[in-house]
Amino acid sequence: MKNLLNNHKIIIIGAGIGGLTTGTLLARAGFDVTVLEAHVYPGGCAGTFFHRDYRFDAGATLAGGFYPGGPMDMLAQAAGISGWDGEPAPEAMTVHLPDGTTVTRYGDDRRHAARREAFGVAGESFWRWQEETADAMWSLALKTPPFPPQRFMEAKALAQTGLRWALERPGQMPRLALDGVRSVAARLGDAPPRLRQFVDGQLLISAQTTARHANALYGASALDLPRRGVFHLRGGMGALAQSLADALRAAGGKILYRQEVTAIQLHGGKPTSVSTKRGHTFPAGMVVANLPPANIAQLMGTAAPSHLRGNNLIPRDGWGAFMVYVGLDSAALPPDAPLHHQLLAGQPLGEGNSLFLSLSPAWDTARAPAGHRALTISTHTRLKPWWDLLQRDPNAYDARKAEYTTRIIALAEKIIPNLREASALVLPGTPVTFQRFTRRMDGWVGGYPQTNLFRLWRPQISPNIWMVGDSIFPGQSVAAVALGGIRIASAIISGQNKNNLYFYT
Repeated sequence: MKNLLNNHKIIIIGAGIGGLTTGTLLARAGFDVTVLEAHVYPGGCAGTFFHRDYRFDAGATLAGGFYPGGPMDMLAQAAGISGWDGEPAPEAMTVHLPDGTTVTRYGDDRRHAARREAFGVAGESFWRWQEETADAMWSLALKTPPFPPQRFMEAKALAQTGLRWALERPGQMPRLALDGVRSVAARLGDAPPRLRQFVDGQLLISAQTTARHANALYGASALDLPRRGVFHLRGGMGALAQSLADALRAAGGKILYRQEVTAIQLHGGKPTSVSTKRGHTFPAGMVVANLPPANIAQLMGTAAPSHLRGNNLIPRDGWGAFMVYVGLDSAALPPDAPLHHQLLAGQPLGEGNSLFLSLSPAWDTARAPAGHRALTISTHTRLKPWWDLLQRDPNAYDARKAEYTTRIIALAEKIIPNLREASALVLPGTPVTFQRFTRRMDGWVGGYPQTNLFRLWRPQISPNIWMVGDSIFPGQSVAAVALGGIRIASAIISGQNKNNLYFYT
């Protein structure tokens, strides 16, 4: 029997992981789903683009959550995907500290010895806290609770979930409650400087801030990604989005590329259609936007609700990314070279003082020409300087981009000696580039810095308009965004099953 909402088509704006997850699960539930994507391939910031015979991961390069019962396992089962094509990594990454110390992040018991060798016994109490807290928080996140709640029924469901969860760990609750209002730094105590540097670097790439500011509960969970295991997808990160796009079509949904949405039309506060840059109009009884709040506000125009009309939709402490995509001669690499590296060179972190490097696996021969590998290097960067320079002095913008590229390649040579000479291709990208290709306003990526538990947005923007992606709980990372998509699909299905055509009007 067709669902009521089939008479009111669901439009998904953006074929990122969140949008594809939501759309695929709704299509499998019988809804009429169309995904509109501005680009020519799916994935968004977790996509893989083709350039001169190389396939580069555009933004996200580290995939986690594929363990049995984990987020990506949950998604595969819910989406009808038999399995993800790729291989688990023997180690998550190697971290290079300013004093020359290297720390390999393992997912198995080898992690204890690696941390003890790098930080001594002084850090063991911190890591016990981190792992115990992460276990508790991931167990809650996998239940996809409606957080932050928006309506009474959501608050009731959250309370019921939280109560059951709390009863499972009564001895932990006072500590967890306290960690909910303090930072990771409070848990580091008098930890040695080397451990603080390490934690700050890891939090920057997983929570978009450092220990002094990162909420302790979120920070403990974010630091846990390597322990949960890293997975290398054949064909790059974009293969994940392609698998979801295929599952969407198999379930009867549609995905249309080169369809950049320019406006959401509303009547009586509810969506009626969306318009695209190519002059097409698509009827819409419900819209799910895989976009940041600022983009959604722009699409809604003067009809945007009051909480979308402020000037703080892109946070002042939010980050962009400066990227360098390198086509690399494989001869420059040892046969057993780790695929992921974080390099910390100085303070403040970001702006070329901290790098993340990801190599395509040697076995993934489709990612580069024979004898070559695809390398993605990134550093956090502030948004405003790039846009100011572009508007005020384009030549200075180009000079800054060239200077960042040269400096980043030189720093990366601490890991890959003679990188410049071994590079067949060097392609830089700034926040301006990210806006152009992902449509994220100002090129803001990575989501909100996780300084408190209530910084993430509630997912329902207005009646029948939802947001999915890294701006809603549980936040950034491919696994977290997938969980957010599962949550939104479940909420829409649940609302329709209660014969509530317009969920939460």
